[in-house]
Amino acid sequence: MASPTTTAAPVPDLAVLQRRAAERAAARAGGEDRLRGHIVCDGLVRIFKTEGVEVVALQGLDLVVDRGELLAIVGASGSGKSTVLNILSGLDVPTAGIARVADFDLLTMSPKRRLRYRRHTVGFVWQQTARNLLPYLTARENVELPMRLARGLRGRAARKRATELLEMVGVGYCADRRPDQMSGGEQQRCAVAVAVANDPEVLFADEPTGELDEATAADVFGALRTINAELGVTIVVVTHDHAVSSQVRRTVAIRDGRTASEVRRSTRLGADGAEELVTEEYALLDRSGRMQLPAAFVDALSLRDRVRLNLEPDHVEVRPGGTGNGERS
Repeated sequence: MASPTTTAAPVPDLAVLQRRAAERAAARAGGEDRLRGHIVCDGLVRIFKTEGVEVVALQGLDLVVDRGELLAIVGASGSGKSTVLNILSGLDVPTAGIARVADFDLLTMSPKRRLRYRRHTVGFVWQQTARNLLPYLTARENVELPMRLARGLRGRAARKRATELLEMVGVGYCADRRPDQMSGGEQQRCAVAVAVANDPEVLFADEPTGELDEATAADVFGALRTINAELGVTIVVVTHDHAVSSQVRRTVAIRDGRTASEVRRSTRLGADGAEELVTEEYALLDRSGRMQLPAAFVDALSLRDRVRLNLEPDHVEVRPGGTGNGERS
């Protein structure tokens, strides 16, 4: 079920950045054959128990993210998107299913291996700017700290690398400033530099632009795109910001604890020879053949309870069903 739409291409650089990210990711992985399936979720379940009440946050979620990809996950509050991020970053443990990042099985990992995973394999950016930086350290010192903990890098080498990362995300001028001397956008871009200071394979960002205005949010997301392209780091961003989600090649929507739909963006040459951005939306099919229709489609046709399916040679028709007594609804 694809509904392609074509718009003028204000983002030809998106394809360039994507190609560059794939090249850097291949170099990190040691070859093209290791690019696929950097993050894999299969039938992922997470159940929370509070005072005898069970809440099912994830109901068999499936997701595959390729190495070097920049992916946005969107969904309404309570859909399960932050739960997914917490599991993949090692902050939470799934109840059942498969969750794998790189060579780490997040379901069976020991506490010691989980600590190593969080220290060396992943980076994290929180929505709240105050959670990302230590207030009594300068921006450069904040970036140097995870280098010491994860890589043992100190002195002049650590200082040089910290300066490079701050310049890469566009805030090299903040190197000697403490967080209270920076704006919210500057703090978040510094946080991106801190998150990749341990040279992680994957970077997770939970609503990194949630507390920022539109212009400042664009700067922060630009920093994420630069890190993705220049370092080949796989990046997964959870966001409500449609402006952010529209700047990535792939957006996955989660609904009721399952992946529901996916938007893919690609470029092609138009009739005039110029590049056009093509957007296609898909419903996701699980191994049992189940899918979720987009809420807008359900509302537009007032679909309720059951639908009629007709198999055609090259597609499946979905029509409003009967009322149960043979009459049309």
